[in-house]
Amino acid sequence: MALASLPKVVFGSVAFGVFWMLAVFPSVPFLPIGRTAGALLGAVLMIVFHVISPDDAYASIDLPILGLLFATMVVGGYLKGAGMFKHLGDLLAWRSQGGRDLLCRVCVVTALASALFTNDTCCVVLTEFVLELAAERGLPAKPFLLALATSANIGSSATPIGNPQNLVIAFNSKISFLQFFFGVLPAMLAGMAVNMVMLLCMYWKDLEGAGPDEVAAGKEMAAVEEGRSPASVLSLKSPAAAAGNGHGHDADSVMSENISTKHRWFMQCSDHRRKLFLKSFAYVVTVGMLVAYMLGLNMSWTAITTAIALVVVDFRDAEPCLDKVSYSLLVFFSGMFVTVSGFNKTGLPGAIWNFMAPYSKINHVSGVTLLSVIILLLSNLASNVPTVLLMGDEVAASAATISPAAVTRSWLLLAWVSTVAGNLSLLGSAANLIVCEQARRAPRNAHDLTFWSHVVFGAPSTLVVTAIGIPLIGKISV
Repeated sequence: MALASLPKVVFGSVAFGVFWMLAVFPSVPFLPIGRTAGALLGAVLMIVFHVISPDDAYASIDLPILGLLFATMVVGGYLKGAGMFKHLGDLLAWRSQGGRDLLCRVCVVTALASALFTNDTCCVVLTEFVLELAAERGLPAKPFLLALATSANIGSSATPIGNPQNLVIAFNSKISFLQFFFGVLPAMLAGMAVNMVMLLCMYWKDLEGAGPDEVAAGKEMAAVEEGRSPASVLSLKSPAAAAGNGHGHDADSVMSENISTKHRWFMQCSDHRRKLFLKSFAYVVTVGMLVAYMLGLNMSWTAITTAIALVVVDFRDAEPCLDKVSYSLLVFFSGMFVTVSGFNKTGLPGAIWNFMAPYSKINHVSGVTLLSVIILLLSNLASNVPTVLLMGDEVAASAATISPAAVTRSWLLLAWVSTVAGNLSLLGSAANLIVCEQARRAPRNAHDLTFWSHVVFGAPSTLVVTAIGIPLIGKISV
């Protein structure tokens, strides 16, 4: 793509810079409007500066991704009410040997789940739970939030349904699900292990945790600050235990029994049978959703169908469930899509590729290295999905001059690097932003994961994990 006119390039870069600044520094003193409003401001500036037309701006909003994100929040709410987190808590806490062991479990469980549920889904439903696990053991939140975000991105690289850019790659390359999975799996497993070791090395001392007396004292202090009776904290249980006895989270879940709009059929059932039916249905339709993903059905509409099925069968007013959706996050992504699309129309990302393409052949180590650096930079400047859309055909065309096998490897390489690139900074992937926003709004043990606190670990992790995974891409063929 050729460079646009000079005014369009300049104004488009300014608008993107405003978006970037407010996304990185949401409370900047001279414009403390936050990330969501900052994304909308960037989008508006792109239109006001005539970098992108209003029609193109609306067209650039990726409704399938927004629909998928919305639906997974709804499904996550019902799974929470169905007690899924109790079982997950049992898995993470079973014979746990302390904070370091718990961190490793979070890394492994998140990475494997992200390959099936998508990284965004896992981050939506796990962030608050991981915060509660850390608080219950007197552990700092930051290492576990970093483990959740980075492991979700790394794990999602293994399947076409793991993240949106992999979906684009699988569709354009015609690579089968199994071929994609086995082609990236060795790199994913190695990357997950290396990322986990780096987290342990960086936060080894922080993961020692507080003793039981210190944890209890901290709870009493928090209770006093919140105006509650210190004695009330003695009745607080772990997230897993709370989910198990039907109190705590389930008390105000979307499947609670205090909603008056029950159908007569439910009124005739015992409480136990009613809860068992709803929980069983939630698990069954969620498994069906995963099967539909593997069969290649539309991810967004599959998730929406699953969400509405849960709402209908629950036979209650859906407002308590819909209130749990983070609408500000959806608005943020809408503004980001417009801003990124406008920046792409300046031609700057395309100009970078056109200049570097002759030196980025994948049959040489130097070419693979340079190509990976370009993907890393563009994925963090223009986001990974536009990078894949921009570079996919060009990279495949360049690889076609080498061999058919090189074409497949080039697509898998693009999937691996563009996905892991999301760990470089807070803005590198949607999963990072979801963890950040969910953690900031969490009702318990809320934590503000800042741009710099993420990049201190994310940058070295991204470089090391990417480098280790590249030689393993395509080693297993089906």
